[in-house]
Amino acid sequence: MSNRLWETFKELSSVYSPSFRERELCDILRERLKSLGVTYFTDNAGDYIGGNCGNLYGFLPGSLDGPPLLFSAHMDTVEPAKGKRAVLKEDGTILPEGGTILGADDIAGITIILEAMARIKEENMPHRSVELLFPVAEELYGAGSAVFEYGMLQAKEAYVLDLCGSVGEAANAAPTIMTFEIKISGRASHAGFAPEDGINAVMVAARAVAGLPQGRPVPGLTFNIGRIAGGEADNIVPALCTVKGEIRSLNHGDVMTYWEHVTDVFRREAEAEGAGVELKNEIRIKAYETPLNSPVVRRFQRACESAGIPCNIHHTFGGSDQNNFALNGIEGLVIACSMHEAHSTREHSNLNELEDCVRLVMNLMTDREEDAE
Repeated sequence: MSNRLWETFKELSSVYSPSFRERELCDILRERLKSLGVTYFTDNAGDYIGGNCGNLYGFLPGSLDGPPLLFSAHMDTVEPAKGKRAVLKEDGTILPEGGTILGADDIAGITIILEAMARIKEENMPHRSVELLFPVAEELYGAGSAVFEYGMLQAKEAYVLDLCGSVGEAANAAPTIMTFEIKISGRASHAGFAPEDGINAVMVAARAVAGLPQGRPVPGLTFNIGRIAGGEADNIVPALCTVKGEIRSLNHGDVMTYWEHVTDVFRREAEAEGAGVELKNEIRIKAYETPLNSPVVRRFQRACESAGIPCNIHHTFGGSDQNNFALNGIEGLVIACSMHEAHSTREHSNLNELEDCVRLVMNLMTDREEDAE
């Protein structure tokens, strides 16, 4: 079975599936689901977000009581991913070859879900009904899961396999992420002959940025200016400067409050120089928190205990499809699935950890809640 687990990971990770281009991987997964007796369909999310593929949904009826449980892992990867190839070392470490990412984020999650279902079927194990959702474009603030039709889902509890860390770790809370764009409008003039006739938009932006500490300006919140652009030439007082960045916090209200502070600072500096200012923001994902006494958490704790895996539940400052699930009434955990140093060419996984996570997911799928009463 470990050999099949590795072969599945190797095959799926070799597929080029960046955000908006997941069709080839989706077609492979459809065949995998068919072989497992899973009813499936692909929605039209791609039409909404400009991709070549929709979210892949699946359903497998079970014999244990209770509504279905939702298991999810996204199909897209970040770049550089063209031509990626996974290599297995003697100690179980899985590395990329050739200067690409590995794609464990989130091929590891998909592989684990498929293997857990295959083993449950082969061993004829009683299990809960299972709903599957393999979204597209998760790496772009959950664009695919944001447009999924949630009215068709029966599940109200989810396990999203999409977290770095040791197997047994799970995130029960994640932040609101706001991105913003601020445009300062000044007035151009010749920098050598008539600098006093200009209003330097770059200077206004610089003063505002200098008045806004970067990093963690207040407890529980991060603030970052990621890009600044402005000016036309070295000898022209710049008439326009654009500032882009993001704010994150586990508390949605704190993000909105800090945005008000940011706007106040930019407006004050612009007014002092007679410049104009245009401010725009977008809530990319909204914060959620799954209570520690939730059934989805207690089930995870039982599954870890049964597998002999230490359980560690905490918050994360990264988003996932669970942010969108929570907006639609689905409580969930984002669980670690043997992906490390994701979004880099140092990304790696481990076959032994994949095995541990397969056992953990099998325990979740076969959990008898009445036994825990």
